[in-house]
Amino acid sequence: MKEIKIGLIGAGTVGSGVVNLIRKNSGIISNKTGIKISIKKVADTNQEVKNKLKLDDKIFTTNAEEIIEYKEIDIIVELIGGINPAKKYIIEGMKEGKHIVTANKALLSQYWEEIFSLANKYNKLIGFEASVAGGVPIIKSIREALIGNRILKIYGILNGTTNFILTKMEEEGYEFKQALEIAQKLGFAEKDPTYDIEGIDSAHKLQILSSLAFNSNIDFKKIYYEGISNIDLTDILYVNNLGYKIKLLAIAKIDKEEGVCECRVHPTIIPIANPLSSVRKEYNGILVEGDAVGVQIYYGKGAGSLPTASAIVSDIVDISNKILTNQSLNTYQLYKKNNELKIKEIKNIKCRYYLRFKTVDKPGVLAKISNILGQNNISISSVLQKETGQKVVPIVMLTHLALENDIINSLKLIDKLDVVKEKSKFIRIEDGI
Repeated sequence: MKEIKIGLIGAGTVGSGVVNLIRKNSGIISNKTGIKISIKKVADTNQEVKNKLKLDDKIFTTNAEEIIEYKEIDIIVELIGGINPAKKYIIEGMKEGKHIVTANKALLSQYWEEIFSLANKYNKLIGFEASVAGGVPIIKSIREALIGNRILKIYGILNGTTNFILTKMEEEGYEFKQALEIAQKLGFAEKDPTYDIEGIDSAHKLQILSSLAFNSNIDFKKIYYEGISNIDLTDILYVNNLGYKIKLLAIAKIDKEEGVCECRVHPTIIPIANPLSSVRKEYNGILVEGDAVGVQIYYGKGAGSLPTASAIVSDIVDISNKILTNQSLNTYQLYKKNNELKIKEIKNIKCRYYLRFKTVDKPGVLAKISNILGQNNISISSVLQKETGQKVVPIVMLTHLALENDIINSLKLIDKLDVVKEKSKFIRIEDGI
């Protein structure tokens, strides 16, 4: 039996899951692969981890440097998250001859080129399946199963927290703040949920997926992201009545005509016929379209101790096989700056839009709004106005394909009308599958 020795830095929710999964299924892994995975060191600043995981003094340490310096360790599993000191540990680990497995999407997305440049320099592998969609094998699918395809588009529900919140709002009638509080009580949302609810987490994951899919260096700073904190229950109900649903969607697609890429994260209205509309609660769903396979859907738990640990163990075994069979380790394409794909600015995208205005209920209002939209090249496909018996009423419109810059300019003018009583809202629509 061939043995691979690992050192684990960070034994929180996911790290504990990795330890427990290896203990539980080590026999299954060995029978399938002929590899014995041995945990030689576990580092965590929390001393309670030692007793919780029943680790002896030889294995547990509060000093991560011990793992980096431990000569026998083949693979370092970094699960502390954040930028520092995680980046330092990963770089030092590669310098000391160790391969890396990580779930750190923030680090990879922001330092993609640097990290993989060093991996090539030191001839080391980096496994990062768990950085996107937890236990859903989307990275392996894009890098291996779909390698013969030109990837045309990716639509992803990549954040379970926001999907849980939107599900609560839609199905149980909660407003955003109420749904967020429930998510926090159940452990789906952090005490500070900013990264999740403002779209940052999804943008990190989209950078990784799009860089792989398009074989390019996608600059995270150029990815537009917008969260769900401004989504009202009112809009969810209107959208549902029109045969659509609202999801926080990560979108990456190639514009063949212009030779640029769209990479954006924002609340998106999709038709109920789109398979992603049925992804509920804390689950993730990813739609990938390739020129050979067409549309494929990936679905599963995007977070949690054991689902994420499953992806970590998959990377450990994959790297172990390459080590033990003496395969070429320099298997990554380096996404250099000169291979960088130009990203279209959000103001230059074209899609359909949902518009909601709150106006005085009197004749001529609809004509004033429609006139401004028309002057800015925006064509209306449908209008919904319900009788409320109130002096101020909502007007909902769906547009045909329009340029975002034209939408923004129109709403600025419309909001200056004396008949408009609140700032107008818009949500982008993606009709295609």
